[in-house]
Amino acid sequence: MTAFKEGDPTTLNRLYGRSVGKPLRAAQQELVDKLLPQIAVPEDGEVTAERLFGHAKEEGRPLHFEIGFGSGEHMADRADMLPDHGFVGAEPFLNGVAGALVHVRDRQLANIRLHHGDALEVLARIPDGALSFVYLLHPDPWPKARHAKRRMMNDGPVELIAAKLKPGGEFRFGTDHPVYLRHALAVMRRHSDSFEWLVEGRRSWETRPGGWSATRYEAKARKQGHEVWYFRYRRI
Repeated sequence: MTAFKEGDPTTLNRLYGRSVGKPLRAAQQELVDKLLPQIAVPEDGEVTAERLFGHAKEEGRPLHFEIGFGSGEHMADRADMLPDHGFVGAEPFLNGVAGALVHVRDRQLANIRLHHGDALEVLARIPDGALSFVYLLHPDPWPKARHAKRRMMNDGPVELIAAKLKPGGEFRFGTDHPVYLRHALAVMRRHSDSFEWLVEGRRSWETRPGGWSATRYEAKARKQGHEVWYFRYRRI
């Protein structure tokens, strides 16, 4: 997972965590070699809906961004549900990228673009106010206190997310880790001038909202007996 430099919450930092796991199967490697270059986010320049997809309608195509999409099942479900919207996902784990490519191929999803690597580097290149949704689902919790600045939910990344969301845009965050949960809520309280928490009692964070599909990480957490919490914030 990407983070900011220790002691400097405004500067992009190195990639933390794994980037490669088990060796890819031949079919997965073929997707990485052939399909990924066709749908990869450009390596430089602005990242806009028009550049990636063209315009779906006269007013443009709503743009979604998922930070660390895992194996891509949530992103694929949302893209299938909203074919006139554009979806950009960034994931440092190559095996996760390969999994997402399988969804893109099998479900013929023309409205997804992928970046293998640093989510914040891509997010920084999106024009301010261009995003309709940002998703951060089950990020690496970095549970030790000395690693807290490596968490994606910190002031610098949240400020960047706020800048890229348009007014009324939505930031969705989910976790099953209680330490990360407390940390994230404290961070979001510091940004109450940018975000309105969409909450109506306990069911708001204990029940997965409509249109928010389950992921394998959520299923694994529930199998282990963990609670899962869901949060929705509207950009003011």
